[in-house]
Amino acid sequence: MPGRISTLLAPAHINLNVQSGEHAAALQEVAGPLASHPAVVDFNGFYQELLAREQLDTTYLGHGIALPHARTQHVNNIVVAVGRSTAGVHFTNCNETVHLMIVLGTPKSNPTDYLMVVSSLCKIFNDPANRAALMEAATAEEFVAAIVAAESKISLPA
Repeated sequence: MPGRISTLLAPAHINLNVQSGEHAAALQEVAGPLASHPAVVDFNGFYQELLAREQLDTTYLGHGIALPHARTQHVNNIVVAVGRSTAGVHFTNCNETVHLMIVLGTPKSNPTDYLMVVSSLCKIFNDPANRAALMEAATAEEFVAAIVAAESKISLPA
């Protein structure tokens, strides 16, 4: 398991200008670039499982951040996509407005890595300075740099 979220991020999978304000459409907009990711075996299956997970319970973490995720057979390694919306996306299942979405897909067979990634993200999001840096990043590369800086503050393994 990569100990650092930054090793899972690719600028091509970071959308800092999500246009849709509707929950499912915004998830499609954020997750869509993962369709060509080599670890995604079946994107439609993965996306449908993301939507199904959203129906079970909210993935809203607070502070305008959500972690839509699926533990699924449709990915064979952990995949991450990021979406940010200045206007916000209305998450109907919790009646909250979300500005930052981290879409996560993990293999069903690997719950430990999934829990480590979620724990690392929660540690990063717990710090208001980290949240501000992620919301202010002007480019995907600056977003990754903000994650790297946040990881260094919480001493995640390399």
